[in-house]
Amino acid sequence: MKVAGFTIIRDAVKYDYPVVEAINSILPLCDEFMVAVGNSTDNTLELIKNINSPKIKIIETFWDDSLREGGRTFALETDKAFQAVSADCDWAFYIQADEAVHEKYYPVIREAMEKYKDDKAVDGLLFHYKHFYGSYDYVGESWRWYRREIRIVRNDKNIFSYRDAQGFRKKPNEKLKVKLIDAFIYHYGWVKDPRAMQFKQQDWSKFYHDDQWIETNIAKAVEFDYSNVDSLELFDGTHPKALQERISKKNWKFDYDISKRKYSFKEKFKRFVHSFTGYRIGEYKNYKIS
Repeated sequence: MKVAGFTIIRDAVKYDYPVVEAINSILPLCDEFMVAVGNSTDNTLELIKNINSPKIKIIETFWDDSLREGGRTFALETDKAFQAVSADCDWAFYIQADEAVHEKYYPVIREAMEKYKDDKAVDGLLFHYKHFYGSYDYVGESWRWYRREIRIVRNDKNIFSYRDAQGFRKKPNEKLKVKLIDAFIYHYGWVKDPRAMQFKQQDWSKFYHDDQWIETNIAKAVEFDYSNVDSLELFDGTHPKALQERISKKNWKFDYDISKRKYSFKEKFKRFVHSFTGYRIGEYKNYKIS
């Protein structure tokens, strides 16, 4: 079995992306790793080169900054990395620049890839998610966070990155048939110094919206307001080894009263229905669990 990793990144230093940690968190599972490095204004390219692994293969790309609709640019860049995966690879493991995998899940992931390697009815593997927020001590508890997504796909070039690169589909536009595995992706996209978080929000909104929308909807502030969240819970586990050094250097403080539950009326109703039926109304599922 041969496995490729792949990811995209641009301006990692400027926006404080833990991309090196993300790559290192799954590198032991991969035989090669494709990194599409976009045209950056900082030393992102050098950052990736300094990982110093023979598995790393860098593709230098140019992002289409004029495509300001639904984060489509991210999907196009992801496709470039995926298409560069060697033909003899069985699986391709996608990791975003603000995600990581705990090493305790390696055996489960390897076992699943081996088990379904020759089962062509399985297009990919579906992971559970933990979304960290504000600091490394809290995770999102409300249902606005997606709870599952595809991160391992078969090396089939008919598969493509969907919408803003959150998930995948197969040409012409079919949901992938996947197996849910007992492993988590840790998502750290909402864990940054409040100043860096605000800077990222202001700049990266341009990949989704026009200038007028940004002017109306994005607050002009020095720091991001992390208090504006509906519900969090304390994280009682450990973080991946790849993140330990970054976590030790955290230089801001965030505390939250976990007894607060600011659910919308819609979520309260959904939770009520779920308590009786076990079904989550309206849950986004860009896949078919087989």
